[in-house]
Amino acid sequence: MPAQLLECPKRMEYGPCGGVNLDGSCEVSPLRCVFVDLPTVGWYGIESTAARPSDPEPVPSAGARPMRELMATRPIVVADFPARALDAGSIAECADILRGRVDAVLTGDAGTARVQFPPSYRAHLIQSAGLAVWAGFTCRDRNRVAIEGELAGLSHVGVAAVHCVTGDHTATGSRPDAMPVFDLDSTEAASLARAAGHLVSVGEAPASPPVSRRPERLVEKMRAGAEVCFVNHAGGAGPVREFIERSQNLGATVAFIPCVPVVVDRQSAELLRSFTTLVLPDGYLDRILAAVDPFAEGVAAAVELGQEFLGMDGVRGVNLSGGAGPGREAWFAEAVARISDEL
Repeated sequence: MPAQLLECPKRMEYGPCGGVNLDGSCEVSPLRCVFVDLPTVGWYGIESTAARPSDPEPVPSAGARPMRELMATRPIVVADFPARALDAGSIAECADILRGRVDAVLTGDAGTARVQFPPSYRAHLIQSAGLAVWAGFTCRDRNRVAIEGELAGLSHVGVAAVHCVTGDHTATGSRPDAMPVFDLDSTEAASLARAAGHLVSVGEAPASPPVSRRPERLVEKMRAGAEVCFVNHAGGAGPVREFIERSQNLGATVAFIPCVPVVVDRQSAELLRSFTTLVLPDGYLDRILAAVDPFAEGVAAAVELGQEFLGMDGVRGVNLSGGAGPGREAWFAEAVARISDEL
């Protein structure tokens, strides 16, 4: 068993995660991340002691093909889905606003809502409302058997894509009473998702240590099965462009989807600030929060940054990233829809 598996609180083999603090410390421990000073771990597959028959050839997910075709035609807009957790009515309300105005919605979770509907059921509710789902999927709460089951369910539902992340530790966020699982990490989950026929995306955090080796880590995720990389908030167009170019120079052929921060009031600003190692463009928050109309200014700022991203080589879309304060989910969905309309 690799030493890092025993030392990492998330039991990662292909670390580090995106939660490494800017000083190199672990997000849930004062100790230095075990991966920061190690060479990048090359993809060698998923270790398993379980005997299993040879897997059949994967059948492409019904949603993966049209999304690949769309991305080959034009850049796409993927919006974080702001509906309240465990609230089918809020899902329907936000879906009604976003339907026909974005290409897909990303259904991840946040530190304020550790408990969500299971990914495949949540995807079913959203797609039944007429939206394509880019299903966010974490390894925090599931062992590999549960992960395989959810991936099969997402395939049956026909999601457009699956976004594989290791996930925040349960010690952070709203449910520190829950035991973390982390049977697999994002790289291993990406391999399983690709084998299940999905269009697979992963995230990478260019501003998080070890900054110099983040492109190498993306290449290993690509070798595991990722086709798309969501580029976490890294300080604006310059750092994102540099990360993409360095990754491409190492052989990365994935499609890049940079994250555009959406801030339209103080609550959405506070939610973004809760993201680990968040780095925003200089003056971005001050410009919006000091405006007479923060909503309009936030929409304008996101459109400007999104247009910069869309002009970069290798970028095949943007992710409108953020969330709403309690009770303002529909209002935030309208802001996201207006940004997408402009883009």
